[in-house]
Amino acid sequence: MSSPGGGSGTRSLARVRHATAQILALRWPYSPLALNTSWAVFSALNLIAIFWFANWETIPFHFIWISLTVLYGFQPWRAAPTMWVLGAVMLTTAAGIGLDVWRGSEPPAELTEVPLMAAVFVAMAWHAHRRQAADRATRSLSEENGRLLATQQRFLQDAAHQLRTPITIALGHAELLAGDLTGQQQDQDIQVVIGELSRLRRIAERLLLIAAAGDPGFLHAEVVALDRLIMELIRRWRPTADRSWQLGRLDPVTVRADRERLGLALDALLENAVRHTVTGNVIQLSVIRGWPGMPVRIIVADGGSGIPEDRLHLIFDRFRTGDDHESRGTGLGLPLVRAVARAHGGDVTVRSKPGSGSEFELTLPAPPSGRPELPAGSGATA
Repeated sequence: MSSPGGGSGTRSLARVRHATAQILALRWPYSPLALNTSWAVFSALNLIAIFWFANWETIPFHFIWISLTVLYGFQPWRAAPTMWVLGAVMLTTAAGIGLDVWRGSEPPAELTEVPLMAAVFVAMAWHAHRRQAADRATRSLSEENGRLLATQQRFLQDAAHQLRTPITIALGHAELLAGDLTGQQQDQDIQVVIGELSRLRRIAERLLLIAAAGDPGFLHAEVVALDRLIMELIRRWRPTADRSWQLGRLDPVTVRADRERLGLALDALLENAVRHTVTGNVIQLSVIRGWPGMPVRIIVADGGSGIPEDRLHLIFDRFRTGDDHESRGTGLGLPLVRAVARAHGGDVTVRSKPGSGSEFELTLPAPPSGRPELPAGSGATA
């Protein structure tokens, strides 16, 4: 170590930090006994080199300290063993350098390398223990969140499942009673009961579907022609509401998706569009394939009342709506859309302006390559 102590120490510090960062990022199986034994043998050989070769202790000296840092990166010890090992390495390396100082081959300032390397190692060990504590806390929090989420999903599934049967029975009896009643007021009352029971059934069914969306077996994928699916939806929905139903851009594209789940999500988007429009307003559906590798986009646009900007970030939450007034929806339609879209590996977004309508965009992963996927097709009015 013929260079000045300060410059050599700075380079040593940089080398140790770099080695520590690289080693702490690695994870693979190893044997602690074999690792400790290998390090002990390696350090002993380098220590012999320090004592044996005068004026050439730089490389073996730093090999000992860097290998100690590497070893600690793989296998952090508790405080007591760490201090014993650190003390032993400090004493032995200081003795090797002290021998060269006594021989006159090195200046006394070289002894400052030992406490400098020890300080670097202590700092590294402290950060390693902090990171271990943070990792344990993160794992514990993740496990707790996972347990809470699983509990919530089981509760939603159980509650929705248990509610379906009594609601169905009550709805059946209410419909039978409606056929026997003759008074106008009685008929109005029973229709209110039937309407509320039907709404409860929809809530139970959608809760069950949302809760099941995270299960691996939620989807039953098949090849779905989205352009044909959209045209079927238009034909089915047109008689239900007096709106200006239109087909926008309709690219011929097929994807692998759960046809039933995807249909339920699109039904929920159309139900939402109908609820927020009035007679004569436009409701337009489009399928846009895009370029290869880009997601397929299904767009449901309406010319209705729109959504206030301060409510846009809430509409995909359960039991939230974009209305300032009370809504007769379930508050679960848009959360259902998001759950189905994400189960397919896609998502749903919305663009809206009060008084100018809304545009919901449901994206699905791009279809497999092997067929032309350039944008094609033009809009048409249904």
